Amino acid sequence: MQQPNQRGFRQAQGPSPLAIRTKKNQLSSETYVRMALTEVWKREWWYALIPLVVLLLPAIFVFSWWWVAAAVLVTVLFVVLRSAQVQALAQHEQSKALFERVNFEIDQRHVLMKLNDKQGMNIPWEMIDRVHYKDGAYQLYLKTPENAEMPTGWRGWVARTFQVPMFLYLPTRIFNSPNDLKLFESMLRRKNLLPAEVKATPAAAA
Repeated sequence: MQQPNQRGFRQAQGPSPLAIRTKKNQLSSETYVRMALTEVWKREWWYALIPLVVLLLPAIFVFSWWWVAAAVLVTVLFVVLRSAQVQALAQHEQSKALFERVNFEIDQRHVLMKLNDKQGMNIPWEMIDRVHYKDGAYQLYLKTPENAEMPTGWRGWVARTFQVPMFLYLPTRIFNSPNDLKLFESMLRRKNLLPAEVKATPAAAA
């Protein structure tokens, strides 16, 4: 049985002769935090309006700067805590494997992140929820835990409501040839993870 080390990597499996192999790449935790925060606040900006509106309602009937100050303070606190949640996940021990310098071996079974010839991490396709192509890179989003794996009570509600996106980051430049890039896109489409209209520029992989 393969045993994970402290960073989540296991003894690498033997290479598949049909696997797509990429060059090494590293996504820094700082870049991830910036990308994840942009995505989170594009989706959840209206959450910050809830405490602002709720605490400003009393000021409509009996105006007081205390209500205004409280509304602004709670809104800012919410934004800070939500952003800190994203940053904390990037520093979590179980997430560090996503920020190592690795190359990828991709086949019909899984995406294998290889730290070296002896250590790798298998990501089965069943763990991939969706794929986005943006700014010359593929973002393979990992599925969120099932409800049964979530904490109970208010912690579970917070975990389900304020999820943090986790993804593998594969720039087109790490593919060794335009043909590898086309094969990868074809594989994603067969697995219904990439819309048919999305197409990377083959020259980017040259």
